[in-house]
Amino acid sequence: MRIAIVSLFPQMLHEVLRHGVVGRAIERGVLEVHTVDPRAFTSDVHRTVDDRPYGGGPGMVLKLGPLRDAVRAAQALVPAGSRRVYLGADGVPFDQRTARRAREWPGLILVAGRYEGVDERFVETQIDEPWSIGDYVLTGGELPALVVIDAIARLLPGTLGSEESAECESFSDGLLDWPHYTRPACAEGLEVPAVLASGDHAAIRRWRLKQALGRTWQRRPELIERRGLSSEERGLLDEFKRTAGEGSPTPCND
Repeated sequence: MRIAIVSLFPQMLHEVLRHGVVGRAIERGVLEVHTVDPRAFTSDVHRTVDDRPYGGGPGMVLKLGPLRDAVRAAQALVPAGSRRVYLGADGVPFDQRTARRAREWPGLILVAGRYEGVDERFVETQIDEPWSIGDYVLTGGELPALVVIDAIARLLPGTLGSEESAECESFSDGLLDWPHYTRPACAEGLEVPAVLASGDHAAIRRWRLKQALGRTWQRRPELIERRGLSSEERGLLDEFKRTAGEGSPTPCND
């Protein structure tokens, strides 16, 4: 997949993209990420990309012209049919379903907002979708761009060591993830739940699903309402509610 980011701070992005899972995906050729700086499309000596807002008020607004020309340059770096996304606090929420949808696109252009925002005419004429990564305000869209790329990249075949990893995580089935444990079996006075060392795969699957349902009900109940539950899942969630704490680590001597 090819992604182009329109950003005033391309070096900030390149430094982060060198590392971790996304860095390996780029090295393997699973993912290409390009950056385009709107300053390259200015004509004045100061390379001005912003101006004062009409109507007054604090801060500066990114100008339409440099952003528009940067997006046009970005389109030459990604396949035809790639979607253009503006990242700002006023976008629609980016979630796992959106990441899965974006994984199927031929490419993606991400525009990182800055300052007080961008000229609305740019959004209306050059952008297909506005996205937000949460209900808070950041200084710019570079961090959201990295979040979006990370979420999409791990869904691309060849990014992770195991394709199953991308499907067995929080939100992959509309639920939060179940608790995870590794060796040693006893640590900090707590022992790994016995079922996980039992070798009974059916019992392990049932335990994990029950814990995922319970954790989602406790922490993000709106996800349960949005997703809906099968009859088995309803039974497991009812069991979790009746036996709160059961299935948690038990005391041990380490």
